[in-house]
Amino acid sequence: MPFKGIGRALLRALIVILCVTVAVFFLIRIVPGDPAKMVLGEYGTPEALAAMRHTLGLDLSLWEQFLRFARTLLTQGDTGGSIVSGVSSRQLIAERAPVTLLLIALSCVLAVLISLVLAGIAATNKDRLPDHLIRIFPAITLGMPVFWVGLLLILLFGVRLHWFPVGGVGKGWTGMLYSLALPAVTVAFSQIPTLVRSLRAQMLEVLESDFVVTLRASGIPGSVILFKHVLRNAALPTLMLFGVNLSYLIGGTLVVEQVFGIRGIGSLLFTSISKRDFPVIQGIALYCAVAVVVIGLLIEISARWLDPRTKEKP
Repeated sequence: MPFKGIGRALLRALIVILCVTVAVFFLIRIVPGDPAKMVLGEYGTPEALAAMRHTLGLDLSLWEQFLRFARTLLTQGDTGGSIVSGVSSRQLIAERAPVTLLLIALSCVLAVLISLVLAGIAATNKDRLPDHLIRIFPAITLGMPVFWVGLLLILLFGVRLHWFPVGGVGKGWTGMLYSLALPAVTVAFSQIPTLVRSLRAQMLEVLESDFVVTLRASGIPGSVILFKHVLRNAALPTLMLFGVNLSYLIGGTLVVEQVFGIRGIGSLLFTSISKRDFPVIQGIALYCAVAVVVIGLLIEISARWLDPRTKEKP
């Protein structure tokens, strides 16, 4: 990949991160409510409310608040102390991040593996019964809310069959993986329909190309053609689509954590929203946005490196 292409991608990523930082700061202050009242309660005296606003910096102008916010973010990588607990937002998020990151990683792996299997079966059985069944699957499941899918899986595999725990996180790596299996399937379920549809279409296009016909005429086994040639050429558009949908996957993960009672970033976010703890909300929103931008940047660079046809694209 040319250095000019990498530079342009990095510049776009930095601009997006800057815009997200500004938006996160100002948009959250548009929401009605007084954080000082949330901390002190409805019966806080005017003097106590004024002192709390001064402590939180809410008596400053928006511009002065933003400068303080930007300075803290650049020097400490933090969005401020929690209004409720007084603990650094960065520390609170760091304590919950490992479980959430593990859940996101498991969801990505399951989404990719299941999509590859279903798309491969559908593409190699075009217009047959397996293909029709797999094509119906995205049409039915695409509109299902992720929390509803999670509740169904809990009722089936947790309450009725007792195969998986209905909530919480187990101890140790084995316990964590076992308890996060059902939530990971739930999150992956929201990404599989679009990935299967895209990958199937790309695989069919590659299967009908001239070089695949030549490979078949040369006597190369169909499995070798499928995995070594077809899948490699068809995976790049789906990889880009997966990068675009990554923000939805992270958002779905935060919701699923609430459904399964997992003490991750999602539960911290909803608790902070209910208490108007906007430094923590800002931190979660900003870190998630930066993660999406960085991963999207890595996917774009990987796609340009893997596919020579994209190297000249701006």
